[in-house]
Order: sequence, then C-alpha cells, then structure tokens
Amino acid sequence: MTHLFKYQKPTLWWALFVLVMCNIGMGKVSHSPLFFPGFDKLVHCGFFFMFTLLANYGLVKQNGNISLATAVKVFVIAVVFGGLIEILQLYIFTWRSGEWNDLFADSVGAGMATLSTLLLVTSLK
Repeated sequence: MTHLFKYQKPTLWWALFVLVMCNIGMGKVSHSPLFFPGFDKLVHCGFFFMFTLLANYGLVKQNGNISLATAVKVFVIAVVFGGLIEILQLYIFTWRSGEWNDLFADSVGAGMATLSTLLLVTSLK
C-alpha cells in the first residue's frame, strides 16, 4: 500500500489543504474590496489544477509515463473530490454554500491540468 502512495504525498497534502481551505468560515473576508467578482471561481480552478497536476506528476514519477486512460481517471477523481467538497459545504459546513459553479470551476482546473500533462508527456516522447 505504501508503494501506491509513495509518489502521491504532495498530492495528499495538497488535497488536505484544499479540503480545509474550501470548508473554513471566511467571515467578512469574502466581502473585502481586495477580491473581485469571480475570485472564488478562480481559486477553485487553481486549487484543482494543482491537485490534478500533482497527482499526474506522481504517476509519471512512479510509472515513467502516463496513459490517456490514467489521466482521465485522475480527472474523474478530481471532479469527484470537488463534488464531495460541494456536498460537504451544502450539508455539513453550512456557513459555506455548495454551488454548481464551483464544481464547474473545479472541473475546468482539473481539465486544464490533464490537458497540460498529456501535451507535455507526449511532446517529450
């Protein structure tokens, strides 16, 4: 089992960070003039871009390459993780709101990282 997660430690730490950041109460911070409309969606996109990139990097380090099927599996895992966070926000962490737009932003970030990984890996062959 440790071999399975040997190269995924950064991914697991990042997932924990994302889980905490997406579920803490932000109070009045979200109404600060420093944040523009849509800032939340940009953050979601960046969080899941990095999550997917780290997961793919770990798989490339472990296997020396990554296939399209594996990259799609990682994408699906990232989207499911994003959906889980939105469900937690809706039902458990009620000071946050679960939104379809956040899940869409998560999916866009995961998709961008998947495409980037596949383009980079195929260009290095």
